[in-house]
Amino acid sequence: MKFPIARDSWPYLLGLAVLSVILYLIWPWIALIPAILFLFILYFFRNPERTIPGDETMLVSPADGVVMDIERVFEDRFLNGESIRIRIFLSLFNVHMNRVPMSGTVVYRDYRPGQMLPAFKSHASEVNEKNFVGIENQNLRILVTQVTGFVARRIVCWVKTGDQVVRGERFGLIKFGSCTELFVPPYVEVAVKPGEKVVGGVTVMGLVKVNERTGA
Repeated sequence: MKFPIARDSWPYLLGLAVLSVILYLIWPWIALIPAILFLFILYFFRNPERTIPGDETMLVSPADGVVMDIERVFEDRFLNGESIRIRIFLSLFNVHMNRVPMSGTVVYRDYRPGQMLPAFKSHASEVNEKNFVGIENQNLRILVTQVTGFVARRIVCWVKTGDQVVRGERFGLIKFGSCTELFVPPYVEVAVKPGEKVVGGVTVMGLVKVNERTGA
């Protein structure tokens, strides 16, 4: 997971490299097309290291991108109650590695097949292909979802139920444009606003001020 270029890109890069060489031997100018695609794949699947904030009360962003909206919703899969949903849109030019917002245990995983509407559409979350990751620790339960978009064709998730995860570590990616959602309980103090650019593992999305179980 710490390679500078995500492993999931390697088959694309190998195929484009071979195609570029073959076309160069036959039609040198045509070889520019796979060569340019090779460079784009390198850029798209970049996997930079990040400095994670040290305060454990901070929830960090699960993705790079722009906050589309922040809404009160009823989350009925994992939190089972009123929640705050923060939606992040990832363009083709963002880093597409997803990161864990808080340390804890993965206690919920689910996958839902679906459509491929543009990720910025308001109803895309309800109908598009989607992956759910629920994380719990002694203070909090949160849900992160990976949502495909019009160009995205595959969700990659490396964690499974029972895994211990550390805040800021990589847990998956979505190929070629997408949306990532963070669901938190209503008492979490949201630290971002719509339209704000966020950086996965770095930007503080919210502050935990209340213990979920004790209410203290």
